[in-house]
Amino acid sequence: MQYIDNILFVAILGAGIWFFAKNIKSLIRNIKLGKDIDRTDNKPERWKNMAKIALGQGKMVRRPVSGLLHIVVYVGFILINIEVLEIVIDGIFGTHRIFSQVLPESVYGFLIGNFEVLAFLVLVSVIIFWIRRNVIKIKRFWKDEMKGWPKSDGNMILYFEMILMTLFLVMNATDVHFQAMNTGNVISQFIAPLFSGLEDSSLHLIERGAWWLHIVGILIFLNYLYYSKHLHILLAFPNTFYANLKPKGQFTNDANVTKEVMMMMDPSADPYAMPEEGAEEEISTFGAKDVTDLSWVNLLNAYTCTECGRCTSECPANLTGKKLSPRKVMMDTRDRLEEVGKNIDANNGEFKDDGKNLFDWITKEEIWACTSCNACVETCPVNIDPLSIIMDMRRYLVMEESAAPAELNNMMQNVENNGAPWPYNQMDRLKWVDE
Repeated sequence: MQYIDNILFVAILGAGIWFFAKNIKSLIRNIKLGKDIDRTDNKPERWKNMAKIALGQGKMVRRPVSGLLHIVVYVGFILINIEVLEIVIDGIFGTHRIFSQVLPESVYGFLIGNFEVLAFLVLVSVIIFWIRRNVIKIKRFWKDEMKGWPKSDGNMILYFEMILMTLFLVMNATDVHFQAMNTGNVISQFIAPLFSGLEDSSLHLIERGAWWLHIVGILIFLNYLYYSKHLHILLAFPNTFYANLKPKGQFTNDANVTKEVMMMMDPSADPYAMPEEGAEEEISTFGAKDVTDLSWVNLLNAYTCTECGRCTSECPANLTGKKLSPRKVMMDTRDRLEEVGKNIDANNGEFKDDGKNLFDWITKEEIWACTSCNACVETCPVNIDPLSIIMDMRRYLVMEESAAPAELNNMMQNVENNGAPWPYNQMDRLKWVDE
């Protein structure tokens, strides 16, 4: 009977890890639905980006208040979870604060003391985040796309953080043995008097309750990530590594278009030639109609989106009242990708046409409102590129459906006929000088 707690702990831990692995497998499968693209060049620069932007939070501090608060939460959450290693060992083997028995008392006290300070700072930072979001009501958190689940999700994570940090401090404050050490209890020593009137048995129950709730809460949080915008905690690192290294404003050429142009420029090429016997002719689609027409990097971007709204708050189209919101583009892409993934799961690994596509989520009005200024790409704290999705959807509208706005069609016709976007032939362009 003495091993029941250990067996229960291992069962809960195993279930949590299994469910997390299952979700990660689905995540990777969904991302791989995108078209292949090579993002393995210039690895030193990519490692530098990841270290600077994802690990070092280089772009977060451009907005000092939210940036510094985020760094506190980020560093605190990462370091405090080192304590989880001790909890796991204690849970499996039935020990109690195993590291206090292995490490020198001063070293253990130093570590736990730092964890307590960080836990307190995280708690304060999260409360400020909640006030900014729900009391001050910062505008970018109250856009149309942030209603319903996105709003609830943002608050849910804050509540999770508050509860986990509180449980950690209460666990330490009610641990009689730990308080008796009088080292490392930097914050919990001020909480301990709240429980001074209780017997040791009651303190033990509270400590054990906080211990169990803390580890179970962490496992719930771990598996909640897949359904939350906070998946960026994990994906920010690969996303910044595989980010586009080309200069902002340098657009990529559609491979299918490039192929056609190269064939047209090759005097020896026969555009009417039949494909070689045994060779399968690939049916190419210009641009993107659905998520499977996007690159796997675009889909990784969609899952990494933090929904912070910095892109939308910098978007000149959105600021002038246009319907476009780069954040919504990423959220809609992720929602459509999730629906496609569920379709595959429901049909034994095969996608059955559901009569929908990405344009059911992102309207043509949004697509054509974009000025392609790259402000959204520049300001994103984790190097997400909404513009590439918008441009691919534009390509589909223009090249597959001939559905460009009249002004754009006129411009392209002028370029074709006159070699310039203006409705004047080359001989007449300088007549205004003589007028």
